[in-house]
Amino acid sequence: MQVTKSERPHIAFFGCRNAGKSSLVNAIANQNLAVVSDIKGTTTDPVEKAMEILPIGPVVIIDTAGFDDAGEIGNLRIEKTMRVMDKTDLAVLVIDSTVGVGDKDWELIKTFYERKIKFMIAFNKCDLNYCHLPQGEFVKTVCVPVSGKTGQGLDELKKSIANLINKNKKEKYIIRDRLKQGDVVVLVIPIDESAPKGRIILPQQNVLRECLDSHSTAICCQVEELEELLKKVTPKFVITDSQAFNKVKDIVPENIILTSFSILMANYRGKLESLLDGAEKISHLNDGDTVLISEGCTHHRQCNDIGTVKFPKWIKDFTQKDVNFEFTQGGEFPEDLSKYKLIIHCGGCMINESEMKSRQKRALEQNIPMVNYGMAIAYMNGILGRALRVFDNE
Repeated sequence: MQVTKSERPHIAFFGCRNAGKSSLVNAIANQNLAVVSDIKGTTTDPVEKAMEILPIGPVVIIDTAGFDDAGEIGNLRIEKTMRVMDKTDLAVLVIDSTVGVGDKDWELIKTFYERKIKFMIAFNKCDLNYCHLPQGEFVKTVCVPVSGKTGQGLDELKKSIANLINKNKKEKYIIRDRLKQGDVVVLVIPIDESAPKGRIILPQQNVLRECLDSHSTAICCQVEELEELLKKVTPKFVITDSQAFNKVKDIVPENIILTSFSILMANYRGKLESLLDGAEKISHLNDGDTVLISEGCTHHRQCNDIGTVKFPKWIKDFTQKDVNFEFTQGGEFPEDLSKYKLIIHCGGCMINESEMKSRQKRALEQNIPMVNYGMAIAYMNGILGRALRVFDNE
């Protein structure tokens, strides 16, 4: 199975203009991903590419604009560069070894430390300058002399990236670590107007695969078949699309653990505990409050879209308040969240763990409650506690 972008380590290259970031990215990828020029500011928008690089494996490589860009347009480019940090698993700071470490490089290093982003330093253009690596402040940082032009030091750079990516890495699962061989799991997958044609959505695919990997038995059905199915089998878990909670909760006996794909993703992709308070805040919404509904993917909005149509109706029916709503998709997530009383976020299956946690951290720092789709739906159906029983042994 092809590794999705959201599951690949995101390796981003930062640095000043003409430090050779694009040349280095092209050399590592062994293809011309980014435009290379002696003209400062050639890279304008982040360039992102999913690929496989040995010895690292499946990754996403990101080239960014120069952090010392100037002018009004330059500031906008820097903003986009800063946004890339939200999803960065490993930052490679590219420094021109013929120029040395500048103020902007130190600013980036400080930002990496503040945001707790793993980073290393590539002293580029070492073919033009006998590269004495700085000591002192850099003694604990991985520093590699390299040349994007000649390929000198490229193997060492790749090895260093692989080592840092894999350092202290812990295998994470959506459901597999809660299953053993022979367990039966029922997956409730409604096929309605929002279901993609000819396939099932990513969280459902991933859960099904983990069931197979654990040698448990996964049985897929729609809501209409669930009651008859449960007369024939007693599963360990019933995992449903969150939108079906209102029907499924009355069909599944209390002795069977019930949860949803979205709730499992909340635990897998972000920090579950920080979302609990957000669910309860739904009951405290008042007339005129504004709720941000944010989705990590950029799917085509449909006539009965969950984010823009269903959630506003559910919340207004539940609270009986005249609440306002704003919406974001994909990589858009506001820096300033102060206008919102609550953020309701999707499961985050199309963004990586770093970006999901970055969004949660931003909301927490600004004291804005945030909740996941599945948890919000479970809360409004009065079964949030029941839906979280799947995590009781943690």
